Amino acid sequence: MKNPQPFVDEATITAVSGAGGNGSVGFRREKFVSLGGPNGGDGGRGGDVVLVADRNLNTLTDLKRRVEICAQKGANGGTSRKTGAGGATAEIRLPVGTLVYARDPEAEVIGEDDDLPVVDLTEDGQRFLIARGGNGGFGNARFKNPTRQTPDFALAGRPGEIRELRLSLKLLADVGLVGFPNAGKSTLLRRISAARPKVASYPFTTLTPSLGVVEIDDARIVVADIPGLIEGASDGAGLGHQFLRHVERTRVLVHLLDVGAWLHEGRDLPADYRAIRRELLRYRGELAERREIVVLNKVDLVEDISTLADLEAELAENGIETLGISGATGKGTEQLLRTMLGAVTQVIAEEKAGETEPPPSDSERQQA
Repeated sequence: MKNPQPFVDEATITAVSGAGGNGSVGFRREKFVSLGGPNGGDGGRGGDVVLVADRNLNTLTDLKRRVEICAQKGANGGTSRKTGAGGATAEIRLPVGTLVYARDPEAEVIGEDDDLPVVDLTEDGQRFLIARGGNGGFGNARFKNPTRQTPDFALAGRPGEIRELRLSLKLLADVGLVGFPNAGKSTLLRRISAARPKVASYPFTTLTPSLGVVEIDDARIVVADIPGLIEGASDGAGLGHQFLRHVERTRVLVHLLDVGAWLHEGRDLPADYRAIRRELLRYRGELAERREIVVLNKVDLVEDISTLADLEAELAENGIETLGISGATGKGTEQLLRTMLGAVTQVIAEEKAGETEPPPSDSERQQA
């Protein structure tokens, strides 16, 4: 069985556009034509480097292996005023949700804080010219004038641009599943979509975010399984920053609380809820305003329904309204899906009406 592609959300590459072709020096050499004039053609233009957003990609793995991406050089000009062929454009295909930064050439200290935001690729098919090809050099035919009938020189093509780029992928999803490790996020995503994240009965099974497309009637929403967070995640504990970064772009958060851990380990679910919410707020303050749905998962493990009612009442006393589901059996997932769709639809409507703004990108945040 073929191993799945590793998930990579950071990469550094160098984009090099093609140099222009050199102009040609030539003179007409025809029978019965004396003193034939200059006829050297121009060089071809170098190829551009273009970034293209592709919804079929969800990792930067391929670019981890490509240090430099170069466009084709322009061909040299020819005689008889023939212009050299232009260089082919090099396309760099990136997942939707990729932020592109360029190294500041004037920065004295090299570090991520010195990188300048260039473009945020948020739509499938979006294209951005990142490095323009060099112009071709003029041939000697360009320099003929009344006082210079036989110029014997031509211009070299202009060099291409070199851009050092840092790529940072932040998944774009309508809904983000968050919660402590082993809360059942991956199981739920498998239940409601065709995504197949790894599932096992031990913490930190999921080490990379997963995306799934959920169909509800005629609507589709994208759901992201954010790997389990722990206390201190906002300070980088447990790969916290790598996971939290993917929460930023979601419109609605679905917070899963583990009923199984409450039953068998005596976990304090209100405390778990507050701990994860605290990490989200410490990482990015605006996450406090994000629409949220709180879910009690693994309710199939509860034999006495009155016990579950007591838990729901305890959470309600703490200001936490919940839905009960089982990702394993599917119980309650239909209601959850419709609640998710309603929340996403409302957020999109508010964005269009200008009442709320879409989750901000890093480039918007730095320019503010």
